[in-house]
Formats: sequence, structure tokens, C-alpha cells
Amino acid sequence: MKRRAARRVPGRGAGPMAGMKMQLIGASRLRDFTRALTQPSLVRRLLIAQMLLLTLLWSAGAGYLLSQGARPLLDTRKLYETINAIADELADDPDRRQRVLDRAHEAIVEDYDAINDPLPGFVVQQHGRIVYRSPKAPDFVPEGPLDTQFPLRLGGVAYVAKTMQAPSGTRTTMFARNQGWNVFITIYSKGFYLLPLLISLPILVVPAWLSIRLAMRPWSAVAREMARRGPQDLTPLAYREGHRELAVMVEAINGWMRRVSDSSERERVFVADAAHELRTPLAAMLVNVEALRADAHDERERQLMAGVLSSGHRASRMVNQLLRLMRSEAPGAERRERIRLDRLLQDRLAALSPLASARSVELELAAAPDLCVEGQRGALESLVDNLVENAVKYGPAGGTVRVGLRQAAGEALVTVADEGPGIPTALRMRVFDRFFRDPAQREPGSGLGLSIARAVVEGLGGRIALHDAPGGGLLVRVALPMTREERGPR
Repeated sequence: MKRRAARRVPGRGAGPMAGMKMQLIGASRLRDFTRALTQPSLVRRLLIAQMLLLTLLWSAGAGYLLSQGARPLLDTRKLYETINAIADELADDPDRRQRVLDRAHEAIVEDYDAINDPLPGFVVQQHGRIVYRSPKAPDFVPEGPLDTQFPLRLGGVAYVAKTMQAPSGTRTTMFARNQGWNVFITIYSKGFYLLPLLISLPILVVPAWLSIRLAMRPWSAVAREMARRGPQDLTPLAYREGHRELAVMVEAINGWMRRVSDSSERERVFVADAAHELRTPLAAMLVNVEALRADAHDERERQLMAGVLSSGHRASRMVNQLLRLMRSEAPGAERRERIRLDRLLQDRLAALSPLASARSVELELAAAPDLCVEGQRGALESLVDNLVENAVKYGPAGGTVRVGLRQAAGEALVTVADEGPGIPTALRMRVFDRFFRDPAQREPGSGLGLSIARAVVEGLGGRIALHDAPGGGLLVRVALPMTREERGPR
């Protein structure tokens, strides 16, 4: 029998998974869109304020114009004179007068029939009797002052009227509805309010948004400058433009940074001076205790002096670490230079080999050559010393401390791994705080080593993080920006 090759239908098996993936993407985009709408935004706030102001101005303008209705018509003197002249000229032909005045009324109300109900009208009197009355005009003419608008109410409708008299005695009285607050009912019912807003607001949103974005560019420039700064950079902002509102904010930020910088400098100088002053008496005390222990014959005295020496060495180490911390946090305290990390690691591991030998710990180094960073040699030595000393101290006796150096994504990646108990995940951010130590840790220490390491790394613009070592223990990973000529794939 011949075997037939099974034909695969493209996409048949992947259909449900592809559909599920598209649903997840759609849900993610919906969440992002919802978050963007609900998150407070200064641009959106200004945009809404502009639209509300435009709506308010339109409401006020439209309300005022429409509230006038046909009232401006009553102040048109030529119109009264024309009607009176027609009535006088056609006094002997009532039918023709009626037709001519009807056409005049139609011309008058042509522009008002959409916004006034009842329509404007007029009444013509000759020799005390009405000779013409337009549609919806009252059957009688109330007495009122000549050439002056006066209010009246006819059939429950508020009007404004005005009467003008010709030299012949012919009188024309015009009536226009007094809109008042009822204008808004007219606006809504006739579409003079909502329709223009519905048409104009969406069109004006984009120009308003662009104008706000352009106006916010100086704010964005200040925000970008702040984002580029490191935690130790407290120099004044470089903003020098003349925007009054932004200049006030920048000056307030600069003043705050000056106060923080002065306070930090005072704290740093105080701690450095205190630590420096403690070094001499501590050294003298250790020398004297060593001499007394050498001359002591009682074993109990030897044990007591050994405890004093241990505490003295611990205090001396803490003083030295405080001095290192102050130097690492001091801006510009040491000249920056181009440093080859592989040679620096070799030198520091050689210097720390006696400490490792005392605990029978083996130091291993796997370093890629020619990886350079721009920094202060003393600060980098302090970084390496603290990381390796911690690994030796907290790792088991007879264990191995592995130090690595390689390039990753344009950065120099330094790793230090030990075989100790590690640090719980919940405490891996807190151990970078000064004088904080893992409560379960029984080894003596000051809690300054990782604080010094973080200060050095941040001063170089790098990152430091704690992870689990592959074989158990703690892995410290430090990423440092390399010098420009050293970047690139290898």
C-alpha cells in the first residue's frame, strides 16, 4: 500500500490560540485607553477649561442676541417713516394699501420667523382709527409715549412696543416679543444653541489641544531635564527662558535643591569629620590593648582583652566604611578617569586574598578584557571591596566567591556570587539603607557595605540589584555604563 502524505491546513490548529491572543491584546489596549482617560492630566484639564469657556461665551453671546429678538427693529426710524408714507399715499385706495403693507410686513418678518413666536407686527392709525393691522397684531393700540420703547402685555404675551407719528398725523405702532429668559427655550427648541456647539466643539478640540501642547513645551523641557538627573545631582536647573509662571516654579525647585544640597553637605562633613577624628583614638586603643594582652598572664584577662580587640576592630571597620560612604557621596571629590575593569578586579582580588585565605575561601575571576568605564578609581575600589568582603564574610568557610565581568547591551556587567544563605526577597531593597541588616544574620557588621556600593553605582549612572545565585547563595549584579569607544557588540 502507498502511504498518502497528510496535508496540513494552514492556520487550522492555531486559530483558537490566535483568537485568544487577539482578545488579550484588545483587552490590554482597552485597559490602557481607560487608564489614559481616568488618569488626571493637566492638558486635559486645560482643554476642558477652554471648551467650557467657549461654551459659556457662546451661551452668553447667543442668549444676548436672541433675547433682543426683534427689538432692534423698533429703533429703525426709516421703517416707521416708510410705513407712514405708504399709508398717507394710499389713503384713498384701501385695498392697495392693504396689499402693499402686507408685503412690507412679510419683508420685515422674513428674518425673524424662526426665532419669534408671535412674529413682530405693526398697526397703522389715521385720524384715531386703525387702518391696517398685521397678522397676530392686537386689535387695539395701547397708549404709550411717542418715539420710546415701552413694555406691555397682550394675551398673556410680553411685548415691547414703540409708536412714531408722521407730520400728517398718521401713527405706526410696532410690536416685538420681549424674549427675556424665555430665549433659552427658543434656543433649544429651534436648534440655535446645541447645533452650533455640536458642530464647532469637535472641530476646535484639535487646535486647542495643539495650542496647549505647544504652550506646555517649556514645562516638558524642565521635566526632561529633571528626569535625566541622577539622585546626587542637586545643581540648579538650566532653565533660562522668560516664562513668568514656569520661572517661579523653577526658582522654587532650585531653592529647594539648594537647601537639600546644603543640608546633605553639612551631614556629610559632620559624619566625615567625626569618623576621621575617631580613627586616631581607636587606633591608639587597639595598640594599647594589644600591648596589655601581650603582657597579661591570666587567661581570663586575655579573653576579655580579645573581646575588646574584636569590638575595637569592628568599630574601626565601621569608621572606615563611614569615610568611604562620605567620599562616594561627595560630588567631584576625586578626578574621574578611564578605568579598565578587568585590571581593577584583578588588583582588588589580590589585595583581598588574605581576608579570603583566613576563611579558606577561594576567589575566582572570569573577566572579559578591555572593558572600560569613566569614574573615580577610589570609588570603584570601594565598590569592589565591599561586595567581595561581604561575599567572603557571609559565605561559608571553605566556599567559593565567583566574580565575573562581561559586556551586555552596551554596559559592563560585574557580578559577585557567594554560596551563603542569601537575603530574603522581601529585604533586598531595604538592605541598601544605611545601618540596616537582615535580622536573621548572626555575623557582625555595620550595615554600610551595600549602602556604599549603591552610592558608588548611582554616582556612575549605573544599576545594582540582588538575585539568587544559580548554585545557591546571593548574586550581586552591577551594570555600569561603558566609555563610548568601548561600546558595541563583541
